[in-house]
Amino acid sequence: MSIRVLVADDQEIVRTGLRMILDAQPGIEVIAEAADGEEAIRLARQERPDVCLVDIRMPATDGLEVTQRLAGPGVPDPIPVVVITTFDLDEYVYTALRHGARGFLLKNAGPVLLAEAVHAAARGDAMIDPSVTVRLIEAFAGSSPLAGRSAAVSDLKSPRVPLTAREEDVLEAVARGQANTEIARDLHISLSTVKTHIASLMTKLDVRNRVELAIWAAERARTQSSRGQGGA
Repeated sequence: MSIRVLVADDQEIVRTGLRMILDAQPGIEVIAEAADGEEAIRLARQERPDVCLVDIRMPATDGLEVTQRLAGPGVPDPIPVVVITTFDLDEYVYTALRHGARGFLLKNAGPVLLAEAVHAAARGDAMIDPSVTVRLIEAFAGSSPLAGRSAAVSDLKSPRVPLTAREEDVLEAVARGQANTEIARDLHISLSTVKTHIASLMTKLDVRNRVELAIWAAERARTQSSRGQGGA
């Protein structure tokens, strides 16, 4: 069965473009469009799509509030939301994820990433735009006043099962902000194999998404560096 998607954006040309891109992807079908936040909430509750693709800046009720009301903590029977926007401001990223977003993409992400985000959200995973992932790691490292908001995922835990050599390669690529297609190309493996490795990494490291995978890798590297300096 196709993944049923609701698209919410206040610009008709953007909605049309997103519909054309998504309807062209195998296994995805756009079943409704909304021009503002309130309409998005009403249609989502009425149609129960598998995934809502929501712009941040919309009249009256913005995409962040839509996300909170459809997918936020405490919402009964939440609907997966992927936030898509032109504005990659840190405040938007953190708020969207805190409100329950299953993904955060920039509008220039392209058809491949867009489809990956929809599929990830539908199966309960999260897809964060690689360029945003890199910035979140920088924030976690302390270059941003928002760094403290990542503290919840900064506690380094040992893997439940040791990582394989290939998983280490994939983890390093995720930490660099590479998308699945780039990882597959650079490591000369299939896209499905990349997805399998990422799913395994998330299970072994007990993390929820690519951002937390990347933060785990950054924290481990920092810990190893500190130990090396301490022993010098």
